[in-house]
Amino acid sequence: MEKLEVKGLNHHFGFTEILRDINFTLEKGQVLSVVGPSGGGKTTLLHLCADLLDVEEGSVKNSFISSSFAFQEGRLLPWKNVIDNISLGLLAKGWDKSVAIKMSQDIALKFGLEEEDFDKFPKDLSGGMKQRVSFARALVVKPSLLFLDEPFSALDIGLKQELQTILIDMIDKKEISILFITHDLMEAIRLSDKILLLEADPGHIVKEFDYIVPQCQRDDKFVYEETAKILQDETIINTFELQLMGAK
Repeated sequence: MEKLEVKGLNHHFGFTEILRDINFTLEKGQVLSVVGPSGGGKTTLLHLCADLLDVEEGSVKNSFISSSFAFQEGRLLPWKNVIDNISLGLLAKGWDKSVAIKMSQDIALKFGLEEEDFDKFPKDLSGGMKQRVSFARALVVKPSLLFLDEPFSALDIGLKQELQTILIDMIDKKEISILFITHDLMEAIRLSDKILLLEADPGHIVKEFDYIVPQCQRDDKFVYEETAKILQDETIINTFELQLMGAK
């Protein structure tokens, strides 16, 4: 069975302790998010899990067949056009170029890009279009595991919902597993089967929240009500240093 298993994970940058004793398992077909305040080590944790940083202490065992990563910024190659950027992963895996181009064009259209956008370079794209290309590049290779680094934070609400809808459809069809980090509790509640709350200095898990309602059934009412509940949780209040209205 494919899974990502993290045990006793610690990490330092120089003499600064960033993460302490992180333990969790992401099962196949599951969506797991890590939430917490800025500077709490969320991105470091994601990079360790994605093998973008070397593990110093503890272990990260990834038995998923394949994985890909979508960053907060598009991180597109400026000298390549839209289709060439999307097809990078396919070509790296040895796909025939003509097939890779066709697959990249198909997914570009699925993500709301137009044929007239195919030959554009990153400098000619809006921020939202760059993020569409970034998502298409990550998903065109059909990864078993998708790593997401706050990919919706800079997007307008319409594009955010559009991209989340695509992911929810894939989740519903059991086509993908996801590990993502965010500071947006509503975003985490909409997408996650399990939320890990990471407290800072150093980053360590202080609480878990589980959701069994399928993502495709979580309408705005569900998300708003669950967000209101979670914002009353004392651990959430302390971790995010929330000051409630009317509090003394």
